[in-house]
Amino acid sequence: MTRILVIEDDRQIRINIVEVLSYQDYTLFEAENGLVGVQVAKECLPDLIICDINMPEMDGYEVLQALRDESQTATIPFIFLTAQTDKLSMRHGMDLGADDYLTKPFSLDELLAAIKARFEKHALLIKENEQKLNTLRGNILHALPHELRTPLTGILGAAELIVDMGDMLDRDKIIDMVANILESGQRLYHLTENYLLYAQLEVISTDPQRIEAVRQKRVNNPSDVIIKTALQQAAPYQRENDLVIESDTINAVQISSESLEKIAAEIVENALKFSQTGTPIEIEIRMNDALYLRVTDYGRGMTAEQIKNIAPYIQFDRKLYEQQGSGLGLAIVRRLAELHGGQLLVESIRDESTTVIVTLPLA
Repeated sequence: MTRILVIEDDRQIRINIVEVLSYQDYTLFEAENGLVGVQVAKECLPDLIICDINMPEMDGYEVLQALRDESQTATIPFIFLTAQTDKLSMRHGMDLGADDYLTKPFSLDELLAAIKARFEKHALLIKENEQKLNTLRGNILHALPHELRTPLTGILGAAELIVDMGDMLDRDKIIDMVANILESGQRLYHLTENYLLYAQLEVISTDPQRIEAVRQKRVNNPSDVIIKTALQQAAPYQRENDLVIESDTINAVQISSESLEKIAAEIVENALKFSQTGTPIEIEIRMNDALYLRVTDYGRGMTAEQIKNIAPYIQFDRKLYEQQGSGLGLAIVRRLAELHGGQLLVESIRDESTTVIVTLPLA
């Protein structure tokens, strides 16, 4: 049965709520103050919590914060009961993660409607997350094996020819085949590094202490780092002359040099990969209240749906275009930006242009 925890210091109100909800086939738990409420929530793991704000021991805000800090209770739907109607108090609760408010006095219909709405929304979120997880599983099953097999096939095929026919091949042919082995090996190395990095970033994102440690890093002269990285990415494509770079002077930004290089490398490489040689790659590095890195290419662009679905192991238009990569690049950029208190924004016009913007806090 569905479990509901009622945390309310007013005994009569608590009894009334519990009695009313007991007729709706819910399993009820109750607590007379916030401190007891947190303990009961951790023990019984209810499907919904109804909580007063003004209470002894711990008020409702402290209860919500304590439960949101615990992984087991972080996603439990939470409804506040309050006599306060000012927007500031309501905004504070919403910022902490409250799902709804009921203002005292409230009717039975209002209570039941709020509970129904929370359960329906929670069920929808679970369904959406399951769909995303199924999509991710499918993409891993299709994209990752392909990305692993392709370079391995190149490495093994070229190596086998050299071993079997090395005495019959001239020096230039062997050098070409070794170059292909090197290229395939580098591609496999890049895929492995991205996979491990993304897994590491996901672990860090769940640990507040590690997030705080990450945000203590800083890099001086970030413009120099970004420009150097962009030129390095353009060199294998012989497209250094396609780069159009405009930059402000920025003293320091709140990120490590390695992470900034990774962000710049992935964004610029995508721009190079999905646009034609001879078309410009515009790179702007600006400073306002943060560092703004903007990279624009004039390639095939993305649809709004594709931008919304940026995630690891997702490649777009695979059936229409031959492309390499696991789809991890922009997912890594987004996670790196968010971990450092910044964000990723993608704007695109199909078959015209794509602009990727990353913002990062100044040190």
